[in-house]
Amino acid sequence: MKSYKFKIRGNEYEVDIKSTEGNLFDIEVNGTSYQVELDREVSQSKTPTMVRQAVPTHKTIKKKGDGAIIKVKCPLPGNIMSILVKEKAQVKKGDTLLMYEAMKMENTVLAEKDGVITSIKVQVGEAVLQDHVLLEMK
Repeated sequence: MKSYKFKIRGNEYEVDIKSTEGNLFDIEVNGTSYQVELDREVSQSKTPTMVRQAVPTHKTIKKKGDGAIIKVKCPLPGNIMSILVKEKAQVKKGDTLLMYEAMKMENTVLAEKDGVITSIKVQVGEAVLQDHVLLEMK
């Protein structure tokens, strides 16, 4: 466990504490084992030690490359009224992808950038919640 070196009246002693149990210690002094008992009690800290996990401070933001798949999500819960694109269709920024009804109003979902529709995740008449993936595009 712990090692100490002492010098008493010119003689050097190497003391290794092998184990402890309350006030009893198994020690080794210059290669000879002894069991010693302390007169006073070893005080132990009563203060609990708090261990916290590291708090993440920054999220790394991955830059979307040209080949990254973009998930088009529903901004509000509603019902899909019509899908105006098909898979593998080329779309340009601002093109209408689909229409849906939310809060008794017709809403359109527009393409945020030029790309190709890779998959359509909803069907006409389907009820969707907010952030539901409507379609994916590259």
